[in-house]
Amino acid sequence: MLQRMSGVFIGALFGTVFVVANAHDPLSPAIGVTLRVVAVLTFAGLLALALLAGRRGRAVLDGGGAPRADWFRGKFGFVVAAEAVLLVGGRLALRAAGAPDETAVAWIALIVGLHFMALAAVWQRRSVAVPGTALTALGVAGLGMAATRAVVWVPFVSGVLSGVALLGGCAYAIAQSYRSTVRP
Repeated sequence: MLQRMSGVFIGALFGTVFVVANAHDPLSPAIGVTLRVVAVLTFAGLLALALLAGRRGRAVLDGGGAPRADWFRGKFGFVVAAEAVLLVGGRLALRAAGAPDETAVAWIALIVGLHFMALAAVWQRRSVAVPGTALTALGVAGLGMAATRAVVWVPFVSGVLSGVALLGGCAYAIAQSYRSTVRP
C-alpha cells in the first residue's frame, strides 16, 4: 500500500501545484486565492484520510487484489524518462517556434496526461487512465487555445482544471482505499 499511496501523493501534490501555480489572471484575485486555499486544504485532507486508512489496516486497491510490489520498477522508469525528455524537448521546441509562454502549462498537462495513460497500461490499472485522459484533453485544449485570443485562459484550462482532475483522481483512489478498511 505504501508504494501505491506514494504514487497517489505525488499525483495529489502535483495537482495542488497545478492549481497554486496557475490560479491567477484572468481570474479575479479572490477566486485565485480561493482556488489555491481549496487545493491546499484538499491535499491536507487527502493526506489525513490516507494516514487513517493506513492505521486501520491493509486496504484493497483498485479492486484488483493485492497491490504489486513493483510499482516503480521496470517499465515505470522508461515511462518517466520519456516524460522528462518530452517535457524538456517539447518546451524548448515550443519556445523556439515562438509559442506564447502560456503553452508551457498546456504542454506539461499533455505530457503528464500521456504519462498517466502509459502507466495505466504498465500497471494494468484503468483508474490511472481517467486523470490521464482528462489531463491529455486539457493539454490539447490549451495548445489549441494558444493560437487564439483565449490564450490568457490557458493557465486556467490546462493548469487549474488539470490540478482539479489530479486531485479528484487521487481523492477517488484514497477514498476507495479508506472504504476498503472499514468494510467487514
